[in-house]
Amino acid sequence: MKPELYSRVVVTLDLPQEDVRRGDIATVVDYVPHPNGGEEGAILEIFDTLGNSLGVVIVPVSAIAPLTRGMVPAARPTTRSA
Repeated sequence: MKPELYSRVVVTLDLPQEDVRRGDIATVVDYVPHPNGGEEGAILEIFDTLGNSLGVVIVPVSAIAPLTRGMVPAARPTTRSA
């Protein structure tokens, strides 16, 4: 089941070209169909720890999961700037 729009999710894979790593927390902004009939995409907004937007990325829906009890957020440096 897809997370609801504007919910916070965890990214489940590394996207080095986007400076997004497995375990990063993002907000679901929208969903988009794949242009060639492949897996639907999730548009995510990434924020820093102070709530500043770092940008938007599109990932396959299978690359996100809802936040659940027992998860612990972590902080890491990024090459993106707010």
